[in-house]
Amino acid sequence: MQLRDERDLSRELVSHQRMWSGPVFALDADTLRLEPGADPIGRQYLAHHGAVAVVALREGEDSSQPDGAPEVLMIRQYRHPVRANLWELPAGLMDHAGESALVAAERELREETDMEALTWHTLVDVFSSAGCLTESLRVLLARDLRRVERNDFVREDEEADLRPTWVPLVQAVDAALAGQIHNAAAVAGLLATERMRAKGWQGLRSADAPWLRAPYGFEVEPEL
Repeated sequence: MQLRDERDLSRELVSHQRMWSGPVFALDADTLRLEPGADPIGRQYLAHHGAVAVVALREGEDSSQPDGAPEVLMIRQYRHPVRANLWELPAGLMDHAGESALVAAERELREETDMEALTWHTLVDVFSSAGCLTESLRVLLARDLRRVERNDFVREDEEADLRPTWVPLVQAVDAALAGQIHNAAAVAGLLATERMRAKGWQGLRSADAPWLRAPYGFEVEPEL
């Protein structure tokens, strides 16, 4: 048995309507048939740009830990929908037309932490909430880090108070498993990092590895 998610565009789309649109996501309503001849059913969902998150990792001589233990760069950000300050990975929207996940990840790491990386790999791909949201999220691993000499990006609103913090990887993973870290990208990225590091990084995918993204979203709507 092979465990692999697969694209399926065989379901008949009877109708599609964009109900509302904002700067980050839109609300769509579809009517579809799950089987030929079946009664149509309705589904509503949020159409999203897609996003990337970055596990920026350093260890050995580059680590600030006395024993050179691995550490990851995290930020703490207020998230209004859940009314909480969350520990997260550097992350952001893929809202620039034609932009690759790697380019988006490089931009977000630079803008949020003033860092850049020479080595990039894909860690894990997830649909944030496939039952109601088209957001496709790729978490990348960034290593061989160095500080950006100049960053003209101005952090505003919730991002104005971002304070990048180096956290021991083992502490971050323990916090995620203890229910102290709730951001989905952070939990997935931290656990994937610990697993891949334990395997000696064997099996890491390239930064441009194939990606089963949602075929429709904020900028591309399905056609009847």
